[in-house]
Amino acid sequence: MKKITPFLMFQGNAEEAMNYYTSLIEDSEITSISRYGANGPGAEGSVLQANFLLKGQEFMCIDSNIKHEFTFTPSFSLFITCDSEEEINRLYENLTDGGGILMPLDNHGFSKKFGWIVDKFGVSWQLNLPN
Repeated sequence: MKKITPFLMFQGNAEEAMNYYTSLIEDSEITSISRYGANGPGAEGSVLQANFLLKGQEFMCIDSNIKHEFTFTPSFSLFITCDSEEEINRLYENLTDGGGILMPLDNHGFSKKFGWIVDKFGVSWQLNLPN
């Protein structure tokens, strides 16, 4: 086994999500995108497979060409340890825009500041500012 890579399946907005995430998190970038062609099973130009980095962590994603009855769930989330109040506040504000709040940003006793949210794409994030 070489490695384990988190894999996100979107329904037509994978590239939008990657662009959004890499714009919010520094030291992040899209490293490769393969697209469906005119004769592919997916919509032409949509993401067949892509790789991106968020703060050095590699992710893969696709735009599924099959409509599924399921989407992302908060039982799997991306956990970010923030370095400052400014960083956690900025990420919380941006990632909740169009999404939802599972735990509001506050001191919940186990860290200085913590929030758990779902973004506009349905991906769950835990934001933590340690004591």
